[in-house]
Amino acid sequence: MTNIKINRHNKIETFNIPFKSTTLLKALYHIKNNQDNTLTFSSSCRSGVCGTCAVRVNGKEVLACSYNFKKDDLIEPLAYHEVQRDLKVNKQKVRETLKTSTAWLQNYQEATISESQVQLTEKQSDCILCDSCYSSCPVLEINPNFIGPFALTRAYRYTADPREGNIQVIVDNIQTNGIWDCTLCGNCTEVCPQGIDPKMDITMLRGISSQFGYSDPNFQAMDFGFGGAF
Repeated sequence: MTNIKINRHNKIETFNIPFKSTTLLKALYHIKNNQDNTLTFSSSCRSGVCGTCAVRVNGKEVLACSYNFKKDDLIEPLAYHEVQRDLKVNKQKVRETLKTSTAWLQNYQEATISESQVQLTEKQSDCILCDSCYSSCPVLEINPNFIGPFALTRAYRYTADPREGNIQVIVDNIQTNGIWDCTLCGNCTEVCPQGIDPKMDITMLRGISSQFGYSDPNFQAMDFGFGGAF
């Protein structure tokens, strides 16, 4: 018998699971089918490819269908999302960040794409929109308007696309509440189930932005102990 805890409406409830070493999603279904049919959570493919079942376990984002639960695990809904009920959250607001970053082809041009160019953004194209990186981001704690990791990864994917004839449109739209607000802490990279590295993508976007005359506004505000006088 193994106990797991679930945060339901800011109230911690404990459930007994009569088996060990299986996925958290199977445990959630066992609870719903045998102990409390009001327990609400999201799932779809059950194979780790759709991202629907993402939750937090002991403060870290995981896919419930891929994570093997352990004794006394604390299961919570994703952070920075509207909690609809129990572990089910509304992801619609987070999807709006893709519109903010304008992460799509702005000005299509014909281009021959080499294998090396495909590999350059192949990993970024594997994003399953599970929102794990978004939920793990500490910047959103103080700036809820931050575009967030996966939208910025998507932006990088298109700035590196040879078919994009005007990357400046994307670059211009990720300056405010965007790449310079990121602390490069790496939480997003750590929790991504697809092995994507948003931290590096954001770093690359900073380099691309500098080519268009942008620089870190936080750096400009620093006086480095000289009080701003030289």
